[in-house]
Order: sequence, then C-alpha cells, then structure tokens
Amino acid sequence: MKKFAFTGLLAATLLGACNQQKPAADGSTPIETDISKIKDLSGLFAGYWEEQARLFPLEATTQGDNRYNDQLPNDQTRAFRQQVQGFYEKYLNGLKKFNREKLSENDKISYDIFQYDLETKLEGLKLNLWMMPFQQFWGLPISMGQYGSGEGVQPFKTAKDYDNWLGRVRGFSVWGDSAIVNFRQGMKAGVVLPKTLVERMVPQMRALEVTDPTKSLFYGPINRFPKEISAEDKERITAAYKKAIMEELVPTYRKLGNFLEKEYLPKARTTTGIAAVPGGPEIYRYYVKSWTTTDKTPEEIYQTGLSEVKRIRTEMEKVKAQVGFKGDLKAFFASLKTDPKLMPYQTPEDVLGAFRTIQAKITPNLSKMFGRTPKTPFEIRQTEAFRAASASAEYNQGSPDGSRPGIFYIPILDAKTFNVTSGMESLFLHEAIPGHHYQISLQQENDKLPKFRRFAWYGAMGEGWALYTESLGKELGLYTDPYQYMGALGDEMHRAVRLVVDVAMHSKNMTREQAIAYMLENEAISEEGATAEIERYMAIPGQALSYKIGALKIRELREKYQKQLGPKTNALREQYPGQNKEHFHLAGFHDELLKDGVMPLSVLERKMDTWAYGEK
Repeated sequence: MKKFAFTGLLAATLLGACNQQKPAADGSTPIETDISKIKDLSGLFAGYWEEQARLFPLEATTQGDNRYNDQLPNDQTRAFRQQVQGFYEKYLNGLKKFNREKLSENDKISYDIFQYDLETKLEGLKLNLWMMPFQQFWGLPISMGQYGSGEGVQPFKTAKDYDNWLGRVRGFSVWGDSAIVNFRQGMKAGVVLPKTLVERMVPQMRALEVTDPTKSLFYGPINRFPKEISAEDKERITAAYKKAIMEELVPTYRKLGNFLEKEYLPKARTTTGIAAVPGGPEIYRYYVKSWTTTDKTPEEIYQTGLSEVKRIRTEMEKVKAQVGFKGDLKAFFASLKTDPKLMPYQTPEDVLGAFRTIQAKITPNLSKMFGRTPKTPFEIRQTEAFRAASASAEYNQGSPDGSRPGIFYIPILDAKTFNVTSGMESLFLHEAIPGHHYQISLQQENDKLPKFRRFAWYGAMGEGWALYTESLGKELGLYTDPYQYMGALGDEMHRAVRLVVDVAMHSKNMTREQAIAYMLENEAISEEGATAEIERYMAIPGQALSYKIGALKIRELREKYQKQLGPKTNALREQYPGQNKEHFHLAGFHDELLKDGVMPLSVLERKMDTWAYGEK
C-alpha cells in the first residue's frame, strides 16, 4: 500500500492543515485567488494549488513545496471545515464558467478530474467523519512520527529546517486537544471507533512517551545533524528539541493515550462495521464510491469478490498439485506457514537483500513493457521499529526533483520467520517496481500536468495499477518457483477476499471474528496477520476495495485494446523499435496509461478509448 499525502476528505480529517496565511519564500504574503479575474483554465488550477498548499501544509511538504514546513494548524475545528467547504465551492463554481466542449483533449481530462474531485470532497464534508479524528492505521499522531523521525519527507538539512519542525510540534499540542474534543462529540452522538481498534491505538501513543528525550523517535534528526550546521546551532537546536520532546510531544501523546484508555475505550463500540454508527450506511456508500471511483454498489462488489475467490482457489489447487502436496488447500496453507525451507533468512539484511535480488532479476525485462521509466531514485528500507508491529509493506513517494528517493519499506519483526510465500516477488512488483514507484514518480515528474494532477491520488487507479503489475510477474521473469507463484496467488486472493469481507463487515453485519475466519480459510496467512488486515478494513472502510476494482478495469482495458488495435501503426514501430510489430504493443499501452497520472476510472476509460481510437 502506498503511503503519501492524502487528498480530499482524508486530508481534511486526518492531516494537519493551515488556515492562516504565511509569507512566501520571497517574503511576500500570498493572498486568496480572485477567481473572477481568471481568464483560462490553467490559471484556475494554479490558484487552486496555491490555496490548497496553505490549507494543507503537510501535503505541501510531501510534494516538495517547503514554504509551509513550520505549519501544523488545527484542522479539527468547525471553522476550518467551513473554510475548506468554501474553498471547494469557489473553485467548482469557477470551473463551471469554462465550456468543456471547447477545450483540448488534455484539458478535458483536467476538467473532468477537477470536477469529480471537488464534488466528491464536498459530498464527504457532509458526513460526521470529523468525530473520529484518527485510528490505529492513519492519522496525525502516526504521521508526526514519520515526519519528525528525520527519515521521512520533512527536510532536516539546514538549521532553518530544524526550526521549522519545532513549529509543527507546537501546532500538534493544540491539535491533540481539539481531537479529544471531537472524539467526545462522537461519544455523545454514537459515532465512535470499534473497541478493538482503540485497544491498538493506546500502545501506539504509549510507545512515544519517553523519560529520556534522547531515546525518543523525535530525537532522530539530532542524531543525524548535517556537517554544514554550525556548532552553535547544533547546541541551540539540541536543547530546543529536548525541551520540545519532554514539554510538548510527550505530554500530548500521554494525554491522547490517557484519554483513549480511560475515557474513550469504555465508550467504544463492540460492533465491527461502520453501518452500526448513526449515518453509517450513508458513510459506507460514500467510501465505496470515493475509493473505487465507480458507481458500483456494495452488493455488486461483494459478488465480484465471491467470483474471484473461487477462480483463484482453482489456480491454487493447481500449484498444490504441482508441488505434490496431498492434503486439502487449508492443510497446504498451514504447511506453507510452518515449512522451515520457506523461511531461509537470519537477519533483516538477508530479507532486504532478497528484495534487491528481485529488483535485479526484473530490470532487464522492464524495457519490453515500458518506453518511459522514472528518473526518481529508489531505495529499499526496513520499516522503523516504532510502527513496524502495525505496519504493512508500503511505498513512500520521492520528491519531484529527485532529492528524496522513493522508498519501499518492509516491516521485519523477526527475519527468521519471514516467509518467501508471503508473496515477496508480487509484493515488490506492487509496492516498488513497476508498481507504485513507476506510477507515482512518472506522474510527479510530468511537469506538463497541472499540479493538482501531478500530485493527485485515486486509489482505484493507483492501487489498481499496482495490483495489475503483480500479474506481469511471469512476463518479467518471476514466478518460476511454484512457492513464489503461490505467494503471488496469495496476494491476488488477498485482494479478492477484501471485496468480500469489507462489504460484508460494513453492510452485511459480518463480525470481525467471522471476517478473520474467512480470510484464514482462503489464504496462507497467520492469524496475527489476518487480524491486522481485518482491523485495517474496520478502520478505513472501502479503501481495500480500490485495489481489485482498479486492477480488473485495467486488465479489461488491456484486453479490449488488444482485440481492437490489431497490427501496430508505423508510429508505434518507430517509437518502440525491436518489439513485436504484428500485435498490440504492451509498452505503448502502459506508457499511455501512466503518462497522465491517476484519475477516476471513468475518466481513465474515456482517455484510453481516445488513445486507442487514434492508434487505429
């Protein structure tokens, strides 16, 4: 799963945001854009981007805009939500002044994405999601650790960078108080998190309480001072960080932990799905629509999930027969979890080295599938210890200028139990190359796109693309080992199971325990792993649907154009010399799919249909 700056409703509810104006880098004071004076679409988009950067400064930092790196104002207030609503309405009204039919093809895509995005955000602001400010998987208390560790997207290169982080620390104290107020409003309204999730949140807060500031995660930047910073600044900053840790960060995490444990946990709900809270069915329909970017109903998605589970089980049976296992599929799953030969690693470095070997294996074959590749550097790292226990493997995007690499994070709790059938090859394809790293980097590097598209995120296409790339494994030279292929099938099954359990938990009264049992029945996953996954779906309803829905759409488009295009055109022959010249060209399809960034699936299909028509 990709980790990065969230857009739309998630950004407004989960991340800190700026509701004040701050001098720009040149010392000038930015003002709100007067859209009545805007004459072209690019001006509208530029104005939107500038205002959004001030409203959501954490997103700005993630996107390489460092003007607001000291900002972490309070996004937990009604005034802020009203401000965001007015901001979206203003730009939606501004968009409607332009005649879509008179625009270029690329501007039509921008128009459609912009309209969809603003309408979806406004719809989400009507819901009571602000009453649940964070949970165990996403939220500012977790993001603060990632930004402030010195290993994330927050820059720590100059003395000013170090001072900037202290500004965000001060903002976090205020945010924490307001988050508690909103949690209490939710308690009164019955809009509360499940008890099992709150039980996960408490130790997360406790882990960031320290008695020695040098042992804090937030002391990390001090341990990695750049040599360019003067001795005087180092001394001053070190003292300021120790004070901030002990007088602001630790008290805020302690306050949040105490509140969650003593006040919120007794009021948390024992039910599993979001349908149990007031307005829950409406919330879930919104999440399904926004995460899949389709009008598919929960029931349609549920039936697709059942069908996919059946199909993949059939393929798993073939692998079981290939390796000569005599028991049933459930027994095969059990054997995969315990067979010592499938756990060959001794140290975390062994695990990281195995992923580097996968990268080396696919590299020679990538040119057959991609005419364009990213310039952004790429690294493989172990997930930080403080969040590894509740983290999944993930991709953190690089900066557009290449100064920060894209990072594939792997949580390794015990290298000796790291199993090759966990889907190592398919995981690398999904989270790293050519999955998230290619898609996100190519999108960010395309400076011809308006910024709201360069840094956009739609899970259905973004996660759908990453899941689709898992299906390219054999073409890239992977999945030659039946156990690695079984791991890939397990990953695909995992996404199919999600369609079933996510919908069932949030709209069919399936319990947490029933969902865990269903996952264990259909996957070679540990009970601990299944529990963490199911609790993730409880925390962020609908998000897990995006992967499979998007991947199925991309596969559908590929098959459609393979049938439609026939022999390649001369233009494609010149662009991709040395490739198969008699059939649909996969590199051309992939390049077109990625070059304009993520977008709602309906917009994607219109764009790709236009491309295919031009290729005939």
